Amino acid sequence: MKKFIAVAGNMGVGKTSFVEFLSQEYGFEPVYEPYTTNPWLDDFYGDMGKWAYHSQLWFLTNKFRLHLDLNLNSGTVVQDRTIYEDAEIFATNLYRQGQMQEREYRTYMDLYAGMKRTLQPPDLMIYLRCSVRAIRRRIQKRGRPSELAIPTPYLQGLNRLYEGWMDSYDLSPKVVWDSERADYLTHLVDRIEFRKMLAPFL
Repeated sequence: MKKFIAVAGNMGVGKTSFVEFLSQEYGFEPVYEPYTTNPWLDDFYGDMGKWAYHSQLWFLTNKFRLHLDLNLNSGTVVQDRTIYEDAEIFATNLYRQGQMQEREYRTYMDLYAGMKRTLQPPDLMIYLRCSVRAIRRRIQKRGRPSELAIPTPYLQGLNRLYEGWMDSYDLSPKVVWDSERADYLTHLVDRIEFRKMLAPFL
């Protein structure tokens, strides 16, 4: 049966590895965030206040197009980060931290509200939970130059928004996986628990 599964979570929580695992384990088609093709991203990490609106608008429009294309897929797809997170987590965090002007944020959210009304929600939302300390270690390990200088308060703000967003999320069934303490890749007990968690939804 065709399904749309979304994987949500802060940067560094292991979404890409999680999507790869699901695609290999269950034969789902992976859909990855267009991270490397954002032409504003390096500028944004160098000066968030100047380039936040440009970078977030690029992500929003490209994620909208990507989300629409998912409806044309004949099989089950698993997506790395959703358009909902772009707006309700990342853009909102930038606005609250003073990196996006109010008129920019209002314009952005008006556009997002219109887009959201046209989209089919996921059949399942999987949220990967992880502490900021572990996220920082993973960012250092993977060594993306644009991410290494990200301020810790920025990551903390994202984590707080993610927790609040997940508490109130009601567009589809949701499950939460502790990606810091539970290792579905190498630990047999964790993998069994992981499969049990997903079984009712697949």
